[in-house]
Amino acid sequence: MIASVIRWSIQNRLLILLLTLLLIGWGINALRNTPIDAIPDLSDAQVIIKTQFPGQSPGVVESQVTYPLTTAMLSVPGTVAVRGYSYFGDSFVYVVFEDDTDLYWARSRVLEYLSQISDRLPEGVTPTLGPDATGVGWVYQYALVDRHHKHDLSQLRSIQDWFLKYELQTVPGVAEIATVGGMVRQYQVVLNPNLLRLYKESRPRDSHPQPLAERYVNVSAHTAPIKQTHLSSPHASEQTNPGFPSCIGQKTPSHAFYCA
Repeated sequence: MIASVIRWSIQNRLLILLLTLLLIGWGINALRNTPIDAIPDLSDAQVIIKTQFPGQSPGVVESQVTYPLTTAMLSVPGTVAVRGYSYFGDSFVYVVFEDDTDLYWARSRVLEYLSQISDRLPEGVTPTLGPDATGVGWVYQYALVDRHHKHDLSQLRSIQDWFLKYELQTVPGVAEIATVGGMVRQYQVVLNPNLLRLYKESRPRDSHPQPLAERYVNVSAHTAPIKQTHLSSPHASEQTNPGFPSCIGQKTPSHAFYCA
């Protein structure tokens, strides 16, 4: 058998050479196009729903956010399991789909069902989807360290959030830049009751404080929303007297005051 194969190969040298070249070309093409992962992604096809409910205990988050979301996600087509976790001020819901489910199709179905349940959640609570990647895709971790001690933690966090994060997001294949640590700089609005009385701000403090909380302030060419306002005068108002501009002044590196 082997002798006959060798004899036939010698008699058909040109054909053997062509077959050899064909096999070499096929091998090179397969080597270039075969996807190779150092750590294969064996995780489930899942969509993560993150919801923030600031200042609430895990029990309140469970009853008002996590439970309505998990019950609604049970009816999503192709769902295998729905797992909900409640923490202090945060809720995480993991919707696991079948193995052959397209991830982007699953995310669109979850968004569709989230729009139907938005009216059942507390006011101001908005669920958001996690990145279209899994934990296996966590490929790089770095730290900002100031060895010359010229920047504090809030400044390092600002460099990360406003510069490095956006630069790294432009890299092809990057799904998310998750920032951990540091101190987020905050600007607090504090009303001066004496100046408010000087400018005849006479509306009661509880009459309608919401418009002030929805305003925006300009800080270093950036627009920042006013999340919370503490009115320290019983006659403080959220409106300013026409003709008198309001300003934000820098008081400390992480504190700002409001002057009427």
